Amino acid sequence: MSDLKNIKSAARPPLPPFATGQIWQMQNSRLQIGTIGKTLVHYKHFRGTTVRSPVSLTGRASLEKFLIENNAVLIETKA
Repeated sequence: MSDLKNIKSAARPPLPPFATGQIWQMQNSRLQIGTIGKTLVHYKHFRGTTVRSPVSLTGRASLEKFLIENNAVLIETKA
């Protein structure tokens, strides 16, 4: 059991704070951050070759968890 304590997992660095206009790339989709509130985030999730996507609303923690689970990479931040 003591050997298990010495194993270090390859921890992913924390995500940068959300900012308006960020674009996160995932395997088959991308996500664009819209308005950021105190606890909620408006975003658009584009899947495949979709040109338009509905605006969705979720909590910051839920969105961060979703991005981590899907190995999202920040590719662009628009001002």
